[in-house]
Amino acid sequence: MPRTEAQNKSLHLMFQMLADELNNAGLDMRKTLKPEVDISWDTTTVKNYLWRPLQKVMTRKESTTDLSSHEIDMIFGVLNRHLGEKFGVEIIFPSIETLKAKGEK
Repeated sequence: MPRTEAQNKSLHLMFQMLADELNNAGLDMRKTLKPEVDISWDTTTVKNYLWRPLQKVMTRKESTTDLSSHEIDMIFGVLNRHLGEKFGVEIIFPSIETLKAKGEK
């Protein structure tokens, strides 16, 4: 089942939330991926350097638009667990419920 527009927005919001958490923890791309490069995280770099490599290995799919809700959950679980164990950075995947709880629209 293809993902909905709301799921697509949540996926990209998660990329931004993860970028913010990594940056707030002082874990720029150099510390996380390449020791010689000092680059802050943003939505695009989270998607291309953290999410997409896992996506390709786990689903053999190139584009996030081809992912099902279940595949997004699987990839997020692996990524969030890895970053939590290695760097102490974890987030909750955004949903309507979590955004309402935070007072966001």
